[in-house]
Amino acid sequence: MLGSKLDILKKEWIDVVFAGRNKNYGAYELRKNNPKNTNRALLYGVLFFVFVMSLKTIINKIQGFIPKAEEKVEIRDVVLEPPPAEKKKEIPPPEEPPKPKNDVLKFPPPIVKPDVEVKEDPPTVAELKVADPGQDNIKGDPNANIVIDEPVGNNDQVKVTEDVNQVYTVLEEQPKFPGGTDKFLKYLSDNIKYPAVDRENNVQGRVVLQFVVERDGSLTDIKSIRGPSQAMQDEAIRVLKKSPKWTPGIQNGRKVRAQYTVPVNFTLGDSE
Repeated sequence: MLGSKLDILKKEWIDVVFAGRNKNYGAYELRKNNPKNTNRALLYGVLFFVFVMSLKTIINKIQGFIPKAEEKVEIRDVVLEPPPAEKKKEIPPPEEPPKPKNDVLKFPPPIVKPDVEVKEDPPTVAELKVADPGQDNIKGDPNANIVIDEPVGNNDQVKVTEDVNQVYTVLEEQPKFPGGTDKFLKYLSDNIKYPAVDRENNVQGRVVLQFVVERDGSLTDIKSIRGPSQAMQDEAIRVLKKSPKWTPGIQNGRKVRAQYTVPVNFTLGDSE
């Protein structure tokens, strides 16, 4: 025999199978050339796979050799509209100051000139006894009240108005809790409840609150600047909103709105 291992695709076996038969039939040629065709198909398949995988790289290489056309930049003229004209604020004319009780005579400053060039004579001593010296001549009003420390003449006067809603941070007298700082600390300790979640997680720290003490002593715009947890901040704000009215701050002898910052400490004792 041809061997213990049977390989029907070997030429010897093919000749045995097709002995005495028409070898010009297609089956004989197919089996005879099967190994060659199989190897050739495998080679073509590998080459095709490598070509497909390398196709993108090949295209990039080819594009690198082809010069790119210059990009055309379109230039357009942009017409900017002029900004709107600002409306000029009308400044009201200054109020005329009250007339002085005595007449005011213009007293020009002394300038050394020849006598022929002097066009205006200074007031005499007799005229100054019944009038006050000034920069312009002003007719007095005998019925006018005597005003001290007010401008005399035609100088412009500017009225200064003060903003009653201004919030001060630095005051002559700071706002106070009824009874002082000790009472305020006792009020906080008696009313603040430690958040249960923070107690379980052993969270401690300081909450910094900021608020405005109004002129009537009430607290507004209460907010937390920082704190260890949101629960602590909310609790501190809740207690501060229920605070009794404070003594308002004093500035220039009157009550004003004042900004105040206070820290609130949350600590757990050994027993807790």
